[in-house]
Amino acid sequence: MAEVRVWAPKARKMEVESGGIRTAMRPEPGGWWSGEAAGADYAFSVDGGTPFPDPRSQWQPYGVHGPSRLVDHAAFQWSDQRWQAPPLASAIFYELHIGTFTPAGTFDAAIARLDHLVSLGVTHVEVMPVNEFPGTRGWGYDGVALFAPHHHYGGPDGLKRFVNACHERGLAAVLDVVYNHLGPSGNYLGQYGHYFTDRHKTPWGAAVNFDGPGSDESRRFFCDNVLDWFRHYHFDALRIDAVHAIVDTSATHILEQMAAETRQLEAELGRHFALIAESDLNDPRLIRPVEVGGYGLDAQWSDDFHHALHTVLTGEETGYYADFGTFADLAKAIERAFVYDGRHAPHRQRRHGRAPHGVPPDRFVVCLQNHDQVGNRARGDRTSHLVSTARLKIGAALVLLAPNLPMLFQGEEWGASSPFQYFTDHRDPGLGEAVSEGRRREFAAFGWDPREVPDPQDEETFRRSKLNWEEIDRDPHRELLAWHRELIALRKSLPSLAPARVSFDEGVRWLSMERAPLTVAVNLGARRQKVPVPQQALKMASDPGVQVSGGAVDLPPDSVAVMV
Repeated sequence: MAEVRVWAPKARKMEVESGGIRTAMRPEPGGWWSGEAAGADYAFSVDGGTPFPDPRSQWQPYGVHGPSRLVDHAAFQWSDQRWQAPPLASAIFYELHIGTFTPAGTFDAAIARLDHLVSLGVTHVEVMPVNEFPGTRGWGYDGVALFAPHHHYGGPDGLKRFVNACHERGLAAVLDVVYNHLGPSGNYLGQYGHYFTDRHKTPWGAAVNFDGPGSDESRRFFCDNVLDWFRHYHFDALRIDAVHAIVDTSATHILEQMAAETRQLEAELGRHFALIAESDLNDPRLIRPVEVGGYGLDAQWSDDFHHALHTVLTGEETGYYADFGTFADLAKAIERAFVYDGRHAPHRQRRHGRAPHGVPPDRFVVCLQNHDQVGNRARGDRTSHLVSTARLKIGAALVLLAPNLPMLFQGEEWGASSPFQYFTDHRDPGLGEAVSEGRRREFAAFGWDPREVPDPQDEETFRRSKLNWEEIDRDPHRELLAWHRELIALRKSLPSLAPARVSFDEGVRWLSMERAPLTVAVNLGARRQKVPVPQQALKMASDPGVQVSGGAVDLPPDSVAVMV
């Protein structure tokens, strides 16, 4: 027999069903109930109804609708007792999706590819959400059992083996978590307590209750989830999805509470942890210290950097890309992270953002590709499907040598040919059709033909998105991989680079990023031209045909030179 507890203030009667036996639970103060599970698998019945999974289930071996399973976290044998993650300021992130990173799509299969990441030179492996979600395939952002690693990926022990293997290879492990909403299928939290509120709205469903009646235990639920990933799974950092959709009018914002409790856990365990926000607000308060009115998070994504670089390389101007597209935008993103720092954004039809004065550049994560910017295209096109290898090399140089924290998306380092499309596995036919139709409507705003949008429910959409590791040894993939390795090695060899100073000529389309003693010169113009560089610059890595002399580098069209 094992004791189980659940917060269920809505219930008049609670029972636990386990081992074919249903027994009454005892009420406790504050809306809690306790009881005994007769076996490893158990579920809760509210007021005599159909049994539901434990809201804090540590394992859902039968999926989101099945019973929960007890987990003894002390039984796993870790080998990382002396591990400390590299400082965040030195991080080079690599975002991956467990289900498509390898043919098998499991935690154990991903371990077999970690040595590739070591040889690439990345330091932090960022995994898209792995808590239990409907079916066997999905991005993970419609998860419902926040404490339970997905059964199809390998469950709790599989995830622990993956994190442990990362640490054995000197790689920090980062997990993507979603606290702004829960998925539509298997979400039983509302049956138990006041986890959701109709006072606020999100684009994806009911808003989490962080500031209304009953919110104390709801806040505790999510803060405990943060601590669980650090304590039981040894993650080094969490990336918190879409924090702009978290509405909390409390005097202490839930993100600030999470940051404070993370600092307390650091002191308790003697390890360093980090919280990284994804936000559409361009608000530096997320990463400012609490003492000056901030939330105390460690870093945040800069979508402006991606948009500015993407539009310059591709020329795209639909949807939110209409707010970008100039060399001036790209220069500002490199130097100051936010392009929109209080200025008017035409696409948004309002002023947007706030200047991050005094915030160091290594508090911003930047990229040319990520799961959103690839997967939320109609056909899941990677940048390698949109531009030449030469332009991919330009993008890589600007991301990997920028003053910010660079991130690569799985396969980007070799220009993977596979797309990354949006896929789901909802077993409810009505929900599956609603998701498919919703995707088609969404892409109409970007001017894409809805008929070209792959059906998320079609298993082939998922299969197309798997990486093809066999192409890695063929050109141009091999050439691009060598380029990424060279750039990362160069970044690591120059740890004390100066802040970025960017010069450019919008008319003839050249740009120079100087971070003494490093300079990156780019020619995106139609003709060969000279780009001014420091007099002492010497060519270290560049495209063929580049010449450096007399305070300038002579660049062919669509080429880049990296100089020290």
